[in-house]
Amino acid sequence: MLVRIAMPLALSVMLHIPSAYAHDICTAVADGMTGKMLLQNGECDTRVTPASTFKIAISLMGYDSDVLKDEHSPALPFHEGYAAWNPVWRTTTDPASWIRNSVVWYSQQVTTRLGDDRFQRYVTEFRYGNENVSGDPGKHNGLTRAWLNSSLKISPREQLVFMHGIVSRQLPVSAHAYEMTANITAVRTLANGWDIHGKTGTGFPTEANGTEDSNHAYGWFVGWASKGERTLTFVRLVQDDDRHPVVAGIRARDALMNDLPAILDSL
Repeated sequence: MLVRIAMPLALSVMLHIPSAYAHDICTAVADGMTGKMLLQNGECDTRVTPASTFKIAISLMGYDSDVLKDEHSPALPFHEGYAAWNPVWRTTTDPASWIRNSVVWYSQQVTTRLGDDRFQRYVTEFRYGNENVSGDPGKHNGLTRAWLNSSLKISPREQLVFMHGIVSRQLPVSAHAYEMTANITAVRTLANGWDIHGKTGTGFPTEANGTEDSNHAYGWFVGWASKGERTLTFVRLVQDDDRHPVVAGIRARDALMNDLPAILDSL
């Protein structure tokens, strides 16, 4: 049964929608160590593509398996044929710039090095969403496409469960994997002292014929915030009502970062 946690009126009024082009599906915050939901606004149980938020999971896999070494190794060169719809991806990329620039092809190089069996094992052990990494029907591309508007789906509530596993260190990965993932996902320290770690994601619904509905993009921002002895996990998921020149994940991040100081101090 879905439990909705009411927000104080002043807080509910101040929550920012990313733009007039989008509507907020879910904003939620939980205690990082216990997993207890502290704030929930909207529908937080519907699964959609994780898009680039899945890079957090790939980072844990990569560092745990020694495919990734540290913040700057391995540095992999760009090759023609790699995903490059963003011009900044057409260059040598290391783990830090991979997360900063959300480079799709670098993710695919990491998962390819893991191989099908290890990749599936990690996703299953992480209990990540529906755990389905089969990819597009009949294309056998799950290793490089499952999280990109394809078979792998996750809900906002499940994102919080996954973040809880990270901050409470209950996932089956090494201390090095946790530490490096925290380093490369650092966003910034808020004026009120909370250290923010997180990742954006922009994805699309898929039509019955397999085409992507680019007019109704999903925008994610997920992560955790730490201050002193306390850590809270957070998620925001929005969906566009029309095309927008700035991708939905960036707008979800910017809007939630605007809201977070007041939210975190209220809980």
